[in-house]
Amino acid sequence: MLKQRLQQKLLQKLSPQQIQLIKLLEVPTIQLEQRIKKELEENPVLEEGREQDPDMVDSLLTDDDTPNQQKDEVSIEEFKDDYDIPAYRLNPRNYSREDEKTVEIPFSAAISFRETLSDQLGMRIMDEHKQALAHYVLGNIDDDGYLRRDLNAIVDDLAFSLNIETTTEELEEILHLIQGFDPPGIGARDLQECLVLQLDRHIGEGRNNPATQNARMILHEFFDEFTRKHYDKIQTRTSLSDADLKAAIGEIIRLNPKPGGAAGDGTLQSHQQIVPDFVLEENDSILELSLNSKNAPDLRINSLYANMLKSYNEERKIAAQNKNQKEAALYVRQKVESAKWFMEAIRQRQHTLILTMNAIMEFQKPYFLSGGDETFLRPMILKDISERTGLDISTISRVANSKYIQTDWGIFALKFFFSEGMQTDTGEEVSTREIKKILEEVLENEDKRRPVTDDRLAEILKEKGYVIARRTVAKYREQLNIPVARLRKEL
Repeated sequence: MLKQRLQQKLLQKLSPQQIQLIKLLEVPTIQLEQRIKKELEENPVLEEGREQDPDMVDSLLTDDDTPNQQKDEVSIEEFKDDYDIPAYRLNPRNYSREDEKTVEIPFSAAISFRETLSDQLGMRIMDEHKQALAHYVLGNIDDDGYLRRDLNAIVDDLAFSLNIETTTEELEEILHLIQGFDPPGIGARDLQECLVLQLDRHIGEGRNNPATQNARMILHEFFDEFTRKHYDKIQTRTSLSDADLKAAIGEIIRLNPKPGGAAGDGTLQSHQQIVPDFVLEENDSILELSLNSKNAPDLRINSLYANMLKSYNEERKIAAQNKNQKEAALYVRQKVESAKWFMEAIRQRQHTLILTMNAIMEFQKPYFLSGGDETFLRPMILKDISERTGLDISTISRVANSKYIQTDWGIFALKFFFSEGMQTDTGEEVSTREIKKILEEVLENEDKRRPVTDDRLAEILKEKGYVIARRTVAKYREQLNIPVARLRKEL
């Protein structure tokens, strides 16, 4: 049964201007430049240059709002009600239907990896049946150059999808042919087979030295021991000397575990270019912070459209405007308001960025004055900067995201300066980044024959005054992408 009832709710709604500001705040400088270019193309009222008279636009949009002239004023809502103009009449249509859909055409700089394999297959003489099998096998090779599907599954796929009868033995023959293609290692079903195929190619090309033979023997018979770096077990079973084992391992290390990745796909990928949003300079221990000049170019209202709107405002005081004049006035007024909102959003973005970065600079002043010594970095979280600036934490997060600062010792992401903190045995609060720096230095200078374990790292940090559990040391080591001691062992 349906019932009617009243209910009160508190809803937070964002205005279009607020949404626009949030979006502009998130984008880095290089994307902001593209966004401004797009706005300049879509809004003919907006143009680059310094605003001559900022108050003129406001006066045009709020011109003569007296009671006696309210009937002659151009009201958007009244205008829509009186004439019921569709939305498409209020938008520019200076492009064809074919231009409405933007199609990005990838630019190919070279022959792709798969095209290279297909070209090599085309040079082999074989019947139509085997050609179809070979093309299907090539289609199942992934970007790393591996065939990770079972041959029995491929036999079933060929039977059901293409109605081609074959056997695993025939596919093995086709796969063996493909494994002879360049680059070496293509078509392998696992890492072991990939490395053995590359060594077989070296031996077939005449590079048949003892190190290569020993390397192939290790990969073929002691692959598990090699991956776990149990070199003592390999030496016990093979009677290899330290020099011979080191030479064999050197041969293996030079092999490529991802032959497909080495060849590349032959296309230019769109990599983001890092353009710093801030520039920090030090002059006699004084820090000078500035925004990148590309961060926000000067924008202004086109004088032609401003004068046009002014003339419309003057004409309506004298006589009633016809329908075409009202349409033109409404269009210009909308574009002027849109341009004004965009310019104000850009100004607010500048103010928020410089306010936030100034707070970060003051908080981390010892680090910036030290010339980039990470041991001077203080523990800092989003809440610290939020309290200093009076901005919301979400706003600080948007500013720190994808923004960079240029210093005398390099370009850094703003996220670099945020880190958690911990207390030393003396009660002093230090950044976790300082602890990671110490870990890097210890592991860099360790004896590779006897790598330092996580327990020993915890003891070293304790001796330096950092009381940290072994599991915490392991977490920091993993964040630094450093493997465990057993995998860092070298001969």
